[in-house]
Amino acid sequence: MKQKMNTIVSLCLIPVLLFSIFSTMPTKASAESGLGLTVDAAILIDADSGKILYEQNADTALGIASMTKMMTEYLLLDAIDAGTVKWEQEYHVTDYTYRMSQNRALSNVPLRRDGSYTIRELYEAMAIYSANAATVAIAETIAGTETEFLKLMNKKAEELGLEGYKFVNATGLNNADLFGMQPAGTGPEDENVMPAKSVAKLAYHLLKDHPQVLDTSKIAKKTFREGTEDAIKMENWNFMLPGLVYQYEGVDGLKTGTTNFAGHCFTGTAERNGTRLIAVVMKAVDAKGQGSYKARFDAAAKLFDYGFTQFTKQEVLPANYTFKKQKTIKVSKGKEDKVAIAAKEPVSLMIKSADKDLYKPKLVLDKKSLEAEVKKDTVVGKVIVERTEGTDYGFIDGKDISVDVVTTTSVKRASSISLFFQGIGNFFGNLWGSITGFVGGLF
Repeated sequence: MKQKMNTIVSLCLIPVLLFSIFSTMPTKASAESGLGLTVDAAILIDADSGKILYEQNADTALGIASMTKMMTEYLLLDAIDAGTVKWEQEYHVTDYTYRMSQNRALSNVPLRRDGSYTIRELYEAMAIYSANAATVAIAETIAGTETEFLKLMNKKAEELGLEGYKFVNATGLNNADLFGMQPAGTGPEDENVMPAKSVAKLAYHLLKDHPQVLDTSKIAKKTFREGTEDAIKMENWNFMLPGLVYQYEGVDGLKTGTTNFAGHCFTGTAERNGTRLIAVVMKAVDAKGQGSYKARFDAAAKLFDYGFTQFTKQEVLPANYTFKKQKTIKVSKGKEDKVAIAAKEPVSLMIKSADKDLYKPKLVLDKKSLEAEVKKDTVVGKVIVERTEGTDYGFIDGKDISVDVVTTTSVKRASSISLFFQGIGNFFGNLWGSITGFVGGLF
């Protein structure tokens, strides 16, 4: 009986022992999931190539609040480049922008009812202080009304290949805060939304097409209309800028966003030693689950730390790389019957140093043979660099990691006499092949 009881006790202890063993076993560290970000979504990309270094729930559409203003900045800088809007052009305040500007709780510089302001003044108020009435003023300048401006926002979003977005105003404010004067076709409860991946893509293209945006976004403090009765001190809401409370080395942009719906959001960019990163955090909270300015900047700092310390630009494919199993392709009607091929350019990626050997080349030929005359650098296909194991997040614009494969020499066309004898040789070669095939078939 005692032996039976011991057996039962031992069997009961097995699950406990197994749980103890497995719960204390060291787990493999996963940088992809171990950043400890308390956010609804996040993404980190290399600003030069668009390589995605980290993402967390990046495809879910969430509120973007004043990060919306990056699109307004984009369209304004497009208009400046096109000459349809001038920096010193005057804007005359409308009833809508006057009424909005008087609400300082909405982040504004007050505008005079009968006042006029240059586009440069309004742009600086928008980019530095996230001034909402100034943003609407810019939208009205470009498109006549905010309603028409929404059409331009949607058109640009489509051009850039953004996904999952919805624009209902130019500012990112809750439509419910627009005094019932929200753009036509939108409702009072509508909100601007976008996935973190699309926010990063917008920032990526904004920096590519209009890098001068950083000249303004990096200004930590400035006085609006300095030297006048309307002078107002503007402190940038991006507290990671030098001299501000959460300063981070290299940060010079880009746009914060905060509403009850969106929570505390931030699209930041920083450059160190020639490497620029773009980080997006959405609905950041602290350890207690409370949203705050500090929470979003702490999350962005973790992303930047991860990017700058863990990643470097590595050459994963050298220049003039050749393929062991396919060093040449056939050439017909040429002085030579084949031509050498190689990757046209090297491939470098922002990756972890330890991951370099995980990236392997794959040859994809568009043409298996060429007809002479063949010129040097004729494109015959491409080499795609693929990660053989683990997760590769790809690029923000969806491109693959590839370069052209080209001929490394030229092949001249054979003379008429040579082509004649080649033809005879091919004829008899084919004939002999047919005969041997026929005879072989008899046996």
